[in-house]
Amino acid sequence: MSENLLHKINSPEDLRKLDSSELLQLAQEIRDEIIENVSKTGGHLGSTLGVIELTIALHYKFDTPADKIIWDVGHQAYAHKMLTGRRKDFPTLRQYKGLSGFPKRSESKYDSFGTGHSSTSISAALGMVAARDIKGGDNRVIAVIGDGSMTAGLAFEGLNHAGHLDKNLIVILNDNEMSISPNVGALSSYLSKTMTGALYTRARKETEHLLKIVPGGDSMLKFAKRVEESIKGLVVPGMLFEELGFKYVGPIDGHNMESLFQHFKNIKNVDGPILFHVITKKGKGYTPAEERPSAFHGIGPFDINTGEVKSKPGPPSYTKVFSDTLISLAESNEKIIGITAAMPEGTGMNRFAERFPDRYFDVGIAEQHAVTFAAGMATEGFVPVAAIYSTFLQRAYDQIVHDVALQKLPVVFAIDRGGLVGADGPTHHGIFDYSFLRHIPNMIVMAPKDEGELRNMLKTAVEAKAPVSVRYPRGNGYGVDLSGEISSIEIGTGELLVEGNDITVIAIGSTVYPALEAARLSAEKGISVEVINARFVKPLDEQLIVTSATKTGKVITVEENALQGGFGSAVLELLEQKKALSSIKIKRLGIPDKFIEHGEQDILYKGLGIDSTGIAKTITEMTAKNLYELGAPGWENLA
Repeated sequence: MSENLLHKINSPEDLRKLDSSELLQLAQEIRDEIIENVSKTGGHLGSTLGVIELTIALHYKFDTPADKIIWDVGHQAYAHKMLTGRRKDFPTLRQYKGLSGFPKRSESKYDSFGTGHSSTSISAALGMVAARDIKGGDNRVIAVIGDGSMTAGLAFEGLNHAGHLDKNLIVILNDNEMSISPNVGALSSYLSKTMTGALYTRARKETEHLLKIVPGGDSMLKFAKRVEESIKGLVVPGMLFEELGFKYVGPIDGHNMESLFQHFKNIKNVDGPILFHVITKKGKGYTPAEERPSAFHGIGPFDINTGEVKSKPGPPSYTKVFSDTLISLAESNEKIIGITAAMPEGTGMNRFAERFPDRYFDVGIAEQHAVTFAAGMATEGFVPVAAIYSTFLQRAYDQIVHDVALQKLPVVFAIDRGGLVGADGPTHHGIFDYSFLRHIPNMIVMAPKDEGELRNMLKTAVEAKAPVSVRYPRGNGYGVDLSGEISSIEIGTGELLVEGNDITVIAIGSTVYPALEAARLSAEKGISVEVINARFVKPLDEQLIVTSATKTGKVITVEENALQGGFGSAVLELLEQKKALSSIKIKRLGIPDKFIEHGEQDILYKGLGIDSTGIAKTITEMTAKNLYELGAPGWENLA
C-alpha cells in the first residue's frame, strides 16, 4: 500500500517537493477526503471535485501566496484549502466556528480575496495587478472563473478593462459545461502550446518589430495578424476574448496535469492579459456527482455509496411550497411568467419550467438583467415572478428602483433564503432585503409566518398590480394544512394572534412562531403578552400596531433582518409619526450592525436572542417592574 501523500502537505511548499509522478495519487487522496468530509457536513461538491488537478497544478507551478489566486464564487476552493494548511481543520468545514465554505481573507494568507458571490474575480484580480504595478512588483495574479460566472455583466466589465489596461493578468476560464471532440481539442491544445511557447513568442515580437520599420510593413503586419486570427478562429472558440485584448489559450483538458504544467510554464512568459480556457468535469471521480451535477452543486450530508441525501421526513420546504403554488396560480393565469438567475433547482423554478417551458426564463448569473428583463415583460401586460435568493437580489438594487418601482410595474420578487441561511455564512445570509426594499416608493414588502401564509401572499402578489416582494426562509415549513383554497390577503393588514395587556410583541416572517412560543413561556410567569403577526413590512397595519402599542405601553419588534432600516425601524417611525413614542417603551430584536458568521441556524438564532428563549428573556426584562409588583418568582435574577 502506497504511503499517504496528503498528510505530508501542510503548505504549497510541501506540495512542490513531490515528484510530478506522485501528483495523480495526491489528487485521488484529496478527492477521497473531500467526498468523505462533505458527506458528513454538506457543501459544494460537484464544482470542487472538478478542479482538483487544476488546483494542484496552480500551487505546484506558481509561487503562492506571493502569486495570488482568486477563486470566483469560491465554492470550488476546498482542494485549495486542503493544500494551504487547513487539511486538519477540514472536518469543521461550514460548521459553527469552523472553516468557511468559501475563501476568506481572515482565514488564510492564501485566500487572496473573499468570494461568495459570482463574477467578482476578474475585477478584483485586475485591481491587484494595477496595485502591483504601481508598487513595482512582479508577482502573478490568477483569476479562476467558471463558465457560469462568465455570464454575468461584471465579468465582462472586468475583461473589458483588463484588455484596455493591457497588464499582465491570467484569467483561467474553468469550463465544465461544454464538451469538445478529441480531435479539435488536441489540435487546439497543440496550437495553443505553439502560440505561447518561448520560440513563437520571440519570433512574433521580432517579426512585428521588423515589419514596423520596413516600407509597407504596417499593411503586411495587419495581414499577418489576420492570418493568425483566422487560423485560430478555425479551431479555437476564443475570438471574443482576443477582441477584448486577451491572448487566448485553449481549450485544454483541465484534468491533465502534464498539459497544465506545460501551459503554465509558457504563459508565465507572455506579456499582457491571457485567457486560459480549461475543460473540466463537474463531480470528477465520484459517479453520483458526475451523473447528477446539479444535485451535487450544493448538497446536504449524503450516503457516499448511493449519493442520496440523508434527509429526515418532515413538512415540505418553503421553496417547494412556493413552486407548487406558483404552478397552481399559473394554471389559471396565463400571464404569470417564471424567471430565475441560474438557480432553477434552488428556487424551485425547475418544476415551473417543466410545466410551462414557454413561460420560463433562466437568464444565467445576471440578477440585474433578470430584474430589468422582468420589467420589460411587465410593460407588455405579463406578471413576471422573479425567484432570486435574498443575498443575490442585492446585486440588482438599482434595477429594482429605476426599472421596476419608479414605473410601478407589477413585478413579483419571490425572495428565497431570506434571513440566516446557516452553513453558507455571511456571503449568503439574506438579512438586508427588508431594509433595502422598504424605503423604495411603490414597493409592497411581505413575509409569511408559515408555508400556508406563503401561498396566500403569493396569490396576493400576482394580483397586486404593483411591485411586490415576498420573502421566505431556507428550510422546511411548520407542517400546516395546505389543503385549503389559496386566498388573497388585504394589503397592509396584520394579524392579531394573541391578546394581552402587559406587553406587545410584533413579529414578522420567520420570527412569528418563536414569538408565540415566547408568549407562552411568559404566560407561565404571569406575563400577559399580545402577539401580532405584522405580515407586511410595508405598508404597515398602522391601526393595529398603534392601538396595541398604546394599550400595553411596551413593544418588542422581532425580525430576521438587519436592525438598521429594517422592520423594527419601520415600527419606530410609525410610532414617531403618530406622536406615540413618548409613552411607549420599545425594544427591537434582530441582526445587529455586523456580519454574522456561518453555523447552524439554531445556534445563530440563540446567539442573537431571536429564538423563543431570547424573546422571552427580553419580555421578562421589559416587564421586570410588573414582576416585582406581582412578587413573581425569578425577578430578582434579572440583574
